[in-house]
Amino acid sequence: MKESPLAGDRLELLQTFVRIVESGSLSAAAQRLDTTQPTVSRRLQALERHFGVRLLHRSTHAVTLTPDGERCLAMARALIDEWDALQESLRGPRSAASGTLKVLVPHALGQTQLVAPLARYLRAHPGVRVEWLLSDRHPDFVAEGIDCAVQVGEISDPKLVALPLYELPRIVIGSPALLGGRPVPRTPEALRALPWLALQTFYRDDVVLSPVGGGAAQTIAIRPRLSTDSLYALRSAALEGLGAAVVSAWMVSEELRDGRLLHLAPGWAAAPLPVHLVYPYARFQPARLKRFLEVFKAHGPQPA
Repeated sequence: MKESPLAGDRLELLQTFVRIVESGSLSAAAQRLDTTQPTVSRRLQALERHFGVRLLHRSTHAVTLTPDGERCLAMARALIDEWDALQESLRGPRSAASGTLKVLVPHALGQTQLVAPLARYLRAHPGVRVEWLLSDRHPDFVAEGIDCAVQVGEISDPKLVALPLYELPRIVIGSPALLGGRPVPRTPEALRALPWLALQTFYRDDVVLSPVGGGAAQTIAIRPRLSTDSLYALRSAALEGLGAAVVSAWMVSEELRDGRLLHLAPGWAAAPLPVHLVYPYARFQPARLKRFLEVFKAHGPQPA
């Protein structure tokens, strides 16, 4: 009896199919798999011939799943997870972490505070490659093939496992030019007369401040001159003297030290923002993800 052309490489073809979907194109999948685009195309065609169905709609710039492809994707990922679990079980708990880990992190933290634990992880596990993606959005873990993400703020999705890492203290800041030689405001009431900048992700129309050490909170209604979803843009606008802003303290530590920014109402603070490491619940976690979680759980925030 003639052997199926897939007999020895079914898992490889399924892995290629999953990588195409996660990468968004055959060329990007080829780069992730360290092979050529024609090879990726041949594997996909062989898989489709084997099943007798079309798995992907292919165009010049993108690929999209067919209904059969959607069903295949879910089962392919499950089969790959089972295979990885079998390998790690037989190799023992000390098996080396390997493969590619895809992580989504916020822009500001991902370029600063989180680079140190990332470097520690990569040095400890030379067999792992990391795709370090910067975005402040919440990912679609399954569709994008994201292994885990760092998220700032409360986690509301019950399907995610959320490991608390630390909290980010938040303070009110402004530049000396904003005050124009006037004394630094000491109370929330004194802040009302200032122009304001807003960080859309966490506040838009009002700011809630509480006394440091405890006490009743006060709410300040604001009409922002500028609103943005970028901490970097917010800090730059504050440095230009465009308005007061609430920011994470670590983000402006150097500017506060050299006097380019001032800590306004220093006896008051906004509620700190929790930072979580989140990932979808799964029966099996590959070693590369387990080790990553261990390193990041042990990492605290850099002092502000």
